[in-house]
Amino acid sequence: MLTARLAVASAGMSVLRFTFLGTSAAQPTIHRNLSGLSVKADADLLLFDCGEGSQRQMIRYGTGFSVDAVFFTHFHADHYLGIIGFLRTLGMMGREQGLTLYGPPPAKRLLNQAVHLGVEALGFPLEILELKDGERVPRSGYAVRAVGVQHRINALGYVLEEDERTGRFHLDKARALGVREGPDFGRLQRGEAVVALDGKTVQPSDVVGPSRPGRRLVLSGDTRPCEAMVDAARDADILIHESTFSDDEQQRALETRHSTAREAGRVAKQAGARRLILTHLSSRHDTDPSRLLAQARAEYGGPVDVAHDGMTVEVALRD
Repeated sequence: MLTARLAVASAGMSVLRFTFLGTSAAQPTIHRNLSGLSVKADADLLLFDCGEGSQRQMIRYGTGFSVDAVFFTHFHADHYLGIIGFLRTLGMMGREQGLTLYGPPPAKRLLNQAVHLGVEALGFPLEILELKDGERVPRSGYAVRAVGVQHRINALGYVLEEDERTGRFHLDKARALGVREGPDFGRLQRGEAVVALDGKTVQPSDVVGPSRPGRRLVLSGDTRPCEAMVDAARDADILIHESTFSDDEQQRALETRHSTAREAGRVAKQAGARRLILTHLSSRHDTDPSRLLAQARAEYGGPVDVAHDGMTVEVALRD
């Protein structure tokens, strides 16, 4: 299940898009549901955390229910109790495709208890796998990597890493070298040499530019600011970092092992992340997160947003 990443460049993903299902910390509010993030990664649909009410949010924001895998950051109730109802709904809809749930230990024990609570036997295979810091789950065109973070209980952040993408194909060069149009163009893009019309061999390096870096989406989960998250978010396209508290709640952040918005901004700055999105807000900042935004911006000069339920972001391809 967990294997080393292949060094060969790939086509990567056509789509990388995510939708916030819930952005509140600890308890839902009128405006914000509990933690949940839906990620469309090419043909896959992933969930990161599944707080109570997540399935209703999926209906509300049109993400669909065809989930391929669920990744839990940790097992405080506000991050995982929604999986009980969601799995029951999938069963009632006649799902047959298997589903894998991932999370830090004790995922197997807790999820086994939760998913069978008041639920008849599911009509589809369910697998529960535990992840540790540094382990990767390879998927088609990308992988999800677990990052050990600092919370009150065993917790993970996650990095969704697109495979290194094939370089740009230079059509004009291929034509000038006499490459036959059609299948030979595809062979060159896949790294295979071809024979041109004049009988000469054309190498991929003759017509394909250097490989391009894939996109990287980083999710902190619940954590104190930590070096592991700084390392994970280096040059990330987007860092989604919890910002439960403001400056005047610093002591509370220390006690509960959460981060302030200013600390989230500092992590983004140290990591050189390209964009920061704040989430997991205390109910105190439910309708007016302006202080959080200002404090994060005081530390980090890049684009900063405060997430809201239903916020959808498309991660653009890198050049």
